[in-house]
This record gives sequence, C-alpha cells and structure tokens, in this order.
Amino acid sequence: MNQLIEQLIRPEIRALKAYHVPDATGMIKLDAMENPYPWPESLANDWLEALRDAELNRYPDPRARALQAALREAMQIPVGMDLLLGNGSDELIQMLALAVAAPAAAQASHPNVSPSLSPNSPATGLDDTCHDPSLEHSQPWRPSLLSLDPGFVMYRMIGLFAGLEYVGVNLNAADFSLDLEATLAAIERHQPLLTFIAYPNNPTGNLFDPAAIEQIIAASPGLVIVDEAYAPFTDASFLPRLGEWPNLLVMRTVSKMGLAGLRLGYLAGPAEWIEQIDKVRLPYNINVLSQASAAFALRHRDVLDAQTASIREERGRLAAALADLDGGRGHLQQYPSDANFILVRTQPGRAGALFKGLRERNILIKNLDGAHPMLADCVRITVGTAEENQLLLDMLRELQNNDPKTSHC
Repeated sequence: MNQLIEQLIRPEIRALKAYHVPDATGMIKLDAMENPYPWPESLANDWLEALRDAELNRYPDPRARALQAALREAMQIPVGMDLLLGNGSDELIQMLALAVAAPAAAQASHPNVSPSLSPNSPATGLDDTCHDPSLEHSQPWRPSLLSLDPGFVMYRMIGLFAGLEYVGVNLNAADFSLDLEATLAAIERHQPLLTFIAYPNNPTGNLFDPAAIEQIIAASPGLVIVDEAYAPFTDASFLPRLGEWPNLLVMRTVSKMGLAGLRLGYLAGPAEWIEQIDKVRLPYNINVLSQASAAFALRHRDVLDAQTASIREERGRLAAALADLDGGRGHLQQYPSDANFILVRTQPGRAGALFKGLRERNILIKNLDGAHPMLADCVRITVGTAEENQLLLDMLRELQNNDPKTSHC
C-alpha cells in the first residue's frame, strides 16, 4: 500500500498535513473569527418557516439568481460588475488557481518572460524574495501564485494543490505593514499569474496602505484579488473601485457577518473574467439550503449589521482591557486590528502555555507560535460577546497572578 501511495500521490501532497480544526465541544470559541451572536428567536423561527419551501428533491438553481440579486443589492456591487459564488472563499481561490494556465501553456503565453527567472520557494510558504545570482539561468520560469506572509494559509495550500509555485513576500517585521519594494521586486522576478492581498490581513488584522496596493495592481501581469473577508469590520474597501484596473477582482465572504455555517463566498469583477473563471466551477456548488438561508439573511441585514456593530464596539473595549491588563510591561503586546480579532504577542516562549492555560479553562484561542517566524510567541483572539470577553480577561488575570508557568503571560 505504501509503495502504491508513493507512486500515485504527488510528493508535495504527501509532505503536507491535513488542515486541522481543534475540537471545540463545550468551549468558548475565540479561535475562528466567527460572529458569536445567535439570531433572535423570532428571526430563527421565520427562517425555519422560509425553508419549508426549499425543494430538497431538486437540484438548486445553478446560477443562484435570487441569491445573486440579494447580494448585489445588500453589498452594493458596482454596476457592470458580475458575481461568481463559491462554497466559501476557499472554493473561489481554488477556481482561480485551476483557471489560470498550466505550466507549458503558461510559459508559451509569456514570451517576454526571461527563462533565467529563478525558481520559487519550496512548499513551506516562505520566501525571502532576495535576489540570488547563483540561481540565474538554473531553472525556467514557472507559473506562480503570490501573496504576503504571514497571511491566509489557504492561498499557499490551494496554489500547491493546483500545481502553482507559491511566492510569499514577507511583511515588515516591526508592524506587519506591506513591504512595497520587496513585493514589486517579487512581481517583476516571478511574474505571478495570481496575486492575493487580504485587506484587512489575516492573521495580523491590519489594513495595508491603499496607495501601495494600487502600485501592486498596476505592476502585476496577472490577476490581483483583494480578499475582503473582514469587510464588515472596516470602512476601507476596493469594491467600489472595480473597473479602475482591468486585472482587479474583489473577493468576500458572508462568514464573518454571522453566516459561517453556510459556507458562501463571492467574487466580484468584470464580466469577461467572471465568465472564464466560472468554467471551472462545479455544477450546483451552492446548495438549496444555503441559497435560501443566505437570501433570507440578507433580507434581514439590519440584524446582521447590528451584530457587526456590537463586535466592532467590543473590539475596542477588549483592546483597551488587554492594554490595562498588560500595564505597559509588554507582556501582552497587541497589534492594531481592523478585523474581528486581535493579534497578541506574549513574552518569549509563553504562547503555548497561555493557549494551554486558557484551554484548560474552556476558552479556545488560536496559537500562532510556529506558524511563521514573524508570529513567534503570538496568539490570535477572536472578539466575542461582552460576557465571553470578560471571562477571557478574568482567566488571563488568573493566569498572570496564580499560575507560575504562565505568569506574565
């Protein structure tokens, strides 16, 4: 069996570990950037009533036309732009990766790309983007996907699945800002077919300089996808600017606004691009219940918006409380966030103990120590309800005061 696996499964896939989701049964979940608020009982009952008309014995509308119309109105999609729906943003990333050219075709379609361009980084997702003369003339150009590190891991993983080389450009270590010079150099060197920019960025939570993003879009030979998964928590967006550049697409999800269980993402952009990417979409990818539920939820956008406003308010309160808890000692260094989470750097070597201590107290956060060199000693805390956030703060204070292994966090 092992020999057959080695013969059939690509080596880069064998080297991977499956995406791990920890068991959260009975836990206060502050690890996955979810909206913590349930629907009011009356709205939940109305939703269940609306589902009575769902025809489970029939395939869903392949174009999800009613849902697309609801999204256009609720999200103010610019006139003249088309939509493509995915089973979560992950499927949209996969469609994009599958739609771009295969290696031989890609190289033929880039006659001006020098064959002396060096190979991209291995499947670690890390790339220092520095020029190495020893690599000149050693490898032909290879089709690639570029993104910023530390960033959303699925860009790298899905690119790898689709056979694209991953080019990761490190952010500035001090504040996780975009290193424009390094990014433009990587674009010139690797000529990526796809460039993903999370705005705000996950897991750092910050917004990049929009002027720098404009330069990246203008310099990119391929598509640039601005991933606005956390749009509900910021007023900054490139969605209204669709059409200013021929290679710009904007991707969003309904997960962070309170519909994570539906697994629904959408890609907005010029009709010519959407038409081509749609060709690799699997039929009926948005099921009957998701279409009906999302359309219903968007008709009650006021409830979702109120919950989002509460999360934004709680983000400010939690940030201030964490600062008070730290007392200026630098034991809980937090980074500014325009998302629904806060990135916190603990004292050296303390992230694992802090994660474990909170888990033992039934609070689950995300331990990012080891995920990327820049995330050493970091944890990510999703903004919960006022009650959940207060319990988190109480447990952090208890760990500081009473547990010698995690004192000073």
